Amino acid sequence: MSLSTPTALATTLDSYEVWFLTGSQNLYGEETLKQVAEQSKAISDALNASSAVPVTVVWKPVLKDAESIRRAALDANSDDNVIGLIAWMHTFSPAKMWIGGLDALRKPLLHLHTQANVELPWSEIDFDFMNLNQAAHGDREFGYIQTRLGVSRKTVVGHVSNPAVTASIGTWTRAAAGWAASRSMKLARFGDNMRYVAVTEGDKTEAELRFGVQVNTWSVNELADAVHAATDADIDALVAEYEDLYDVVPELRKGGDRHESLRYGAAIELGLKSFLEAGGFSAFTTSFEDLGALKQLPGLAVQRLMAQGYGFGAEGDWKTAILVRVASVMGAGLPGGASLMEDYTYDLTPGAELILGAHMLEVNPALSTTKPTLEIHPLGIGGREDPVRLVFNADPGPAVVVAMSDMRDRFRLVANVVNVVEPTEALPKLPVGRAVWAPEPDFATSAAAWLTAGAAHHTVMSTAVGIEVFHDFSEIARTELLVIDKTTTLRDFTREVRWNQAYYRLAQGL
Repeated sequence: MSLSTPTALATTLDSYEVWFLTGSQNLYGEETLKQVAEQSKAISDALNASSAVPVTVVWKPVLKDAESIRRAALDANSDDNVIGLIAWMHTFSPAKMWIGGLDALRKPLLHLHTQANVELPWSEIDFDFMNLNQAAHGDREFGYIQTRLGVSRKTVVGHVSNPAVTASIGTWTRAAAGWAASRSMKLARFGDNMRYVAVTEGDKTEAELRFGVQVNTWSVNELADAVHAATDADIDALVAEYEDLYDVVPELRKGGDRHESLRYGAAIELGLKSFLEAGGFSAFTTSFEDLGALKQLPGLAVQRLMAQGYGFGAEGDWKTAILVRVASVMGAGLPGGASLMEDYTYDLTPGAELILGAHMLEVNPALSTTKPTLEIHPLGIGGREDPVRLVFNADPGPAVVVAMSDMRDRFRLVANVVNVVEPTEALPKLPVGRAVWAPEPDFATSAAAWLTAGAAHHTVMSTAVGIEVFHDFSEIARTELLVIDKTTTLRDFTREVRWNQAYYRLAQGL
């Protein structure tokens, strides 16, 4: 492998911008257009000042003709820091002026249907006021041309002083950030998919076309070389960090019988991270069936790298690795995290059914605010030395689990809104990171709908962002999303699956 200059992973929204575009026209005269500019900048400034909007909102001069609109779209396309546009028709901007710009636009779009004032000044309204405050029908003109052109966008209605409005806009900016991360993602697969497993397979070429993700494979022994190149000094420093952050069991501490196993776990983290940084990768996969010269299945290293924002999929599951990375970016700065998850087994107590989720080793400790225990135990799979891992329970609270499946002619996302709960009893013989949850609307409906959709058994669990951001992401990506939540009935869900089959084939053309 030819390695470029190492690049640290960025899991932050600090560099991202959303441009605020205001539509009008020259018909109204200089004085009115001056007021339009002042009021639109005030709206933009309010969004920029809102804690609910996590990216920088940049106001742009009022757009009054077709060429300036087209140029704004092209400029946005060419600026990597710009993740989307917010458009508002303050007055009346004839929609034919927007055709060229909307046709050229390749960045996500949000249509904000608002106005400068909250309440109407009834006793003072004259025709000058009506000329200035025309968004009620200016935005309807804009909505028409977007639909006529088939422009994918999010529409938010209301005044920016309303917290619900800024929250919805903020959620969309997170989805746009996830899309930007997807479009620039490089994913390293160490080894291939688990043998004979269907759902972890998929069309990597189509994934690059649809999501922008480059998915390629590297020999696991190239990773092993990086692991075995870790220096004693770096290993010492990382082990000291482990002992500071976690409750390390005595046998793994310095002088303990298994301390060398912990040092090897640290070497895996150092080697894996250096490999990913050198190659510019933000996501990766491993497979227990292809470990090459590695002495342990990577567990602790994978957990910690997910906590730093890397995407990960087990058993070569690159589609889940994409989702984990995208969810990490979308949740940047929020409490909680995004992790590989797998539905493992059920508690089928009638009326109190629960799902126990985990994986062999690789669950993100960001799902928990408690101090994990760093332990070592045998793993009856993979044929290597006992691996080190972090052990904890995910925090109770709302979450969403999302899977990606390749349906031959398209990718399908399936999301289930869930409520993470404390385990009913202790799990002393299950030394892994784990989560226990109750799915919406109920266990039977959730499981039947999931199976009907052909959804994968690997998912991303996000405790940082909810279903709205995944909905916005799927709209931006023009990718099917099936949602299982408190409103779901199996009859309606089954119909939606059938209707979507026809819709997406027609939407993509013959």
